[in-house]
This record gives sequence, structure tokens and C-alpha cells, in this order.
Amino acid sequence: MELIEKLNWRYATKAMNRQTVPQEKIDNILEAISLAPTSSGLQPFEVYVVTNQEVKEQIKAIASNQSVVSDCSHLLVFAAWDTYTTERINKMFDLVNEVRGFTNEGWENYRQMLLNAYPSRDPEVNFNHAAKQAYIAFSQAIVAAAFEQVDATPMEGFKASALDEILGLREKGLRSCVMLPLGYRDHENDWLVKLSKVRKSKADLITEIK
Repeated sequence: MELIEKLNWRYATKAMNRQTVPQEKIDNILEAISLAPTSSGLQPFEVYVVTNQEVKEQIKAIASNQSVVSDCSHLLVFAAWDTYTTERINKMFDLVNEVRGFTNEGWENYRQMLLNAYPSRDPEVNFNHAAKQAYIAFSQAIVAAAFEQVDATPMEGFKASALDEILGLREKGLRSCVMLPLGYRDHENDWLVKLSKVRKSKADLITEIK
């Protein structure tokens, strides 16, 4: 399969060459993020696309000075909702009704169930749940990047509170959870580029229950 070939091609790129990724490829990756499944369809996160070099340099400083942050073409920052609110839940349910052009009693009952449960939970519980949804989209972005033959580096190694401050996330009700630099590998300076991909055997990874 072409997709499996592309996934074998990809790896966590350790050095990028600052070459710009065509906007069409970026748009396709962002569309894949938008199409990712999320719990109850709430999409409880936002994605910041950073191309400003000065901002990338600021982020690099709070990300262990990893060069891919400053040398990538586009830096994607996934920021999850800090909590679930009545307004946020209603906004997404109303959007579903608007797009589909009708209301459904079962759907409205489900809305009320979430409204009765989510906003009253501890904000940290809600953030962790929202962050898990962001990770689903994050994973889909990695696959989409591979399909476009764009290199990507999954990154959790940064100071989240500092990143939140740089991007002004907290005042928007968001908290950063993961980053994805996109670009092209630097063949001469990436120590990982020529090493074999290592994964568990299928026997160690997969258990079939028949």
C-alpha cells in the first residue's frame, strides 16, 4: 500500500533545512486535522500555525533549543480547551444542527447529558480529556504529512506554560499540549536520517482475541 510505504519513509526528523513547504501540502495536512474524529464531535482544541521566524526562535528557547523548531517551515501547536463550558458545548451542537438542517430529540438529549456532566467536572480532568482529542488530530496530521512526503517531528519537550504565554493561549481558554514542526529533512546534519526504523514485532504488539 502507498500509505504504508509513506509511513515507513517517515521518521521523527531531528534536523530540517528551512525549505518552505508548499501551501497546498500544508492545507491538506490542516484539512486532515479538521477531519479527525473527536469525542462527541466537539473538536475541543485549536491549532496554531507558526511561520514567524522570531516567534519560532522564542519557542525554540523554551523547547530545549531543538533546531527543528526554528528550522522547520511551519510549526503546528496543538492547544486544547482548558475546560468544557456550557457555551463551548452548545456552540458545537448548534453547529451540527445548522449544518444538517434539522434537530433530533436523541441528539438534544445527548447535548443535555453532556451539559449536565462536563462543565461541572474538575477543569484539569476536562483539559486532559480535551488534550486526548487533540492528540487524535495530531496523530492524523503526522500521517497526512507522511502522505504528502513532508517531514514532521512530534514534540512534547517544551515548557507548556511558557509556550502558552508566548502565544497568549491562557486568556483564550487554551493550553498547549503538543507541537509538530513540518519541513524537510537536512540529510547532512540529521543523525537519525540513515538509521533503520525500529518497531516491536507484530507478535509483541498485537493480541488477537477470536
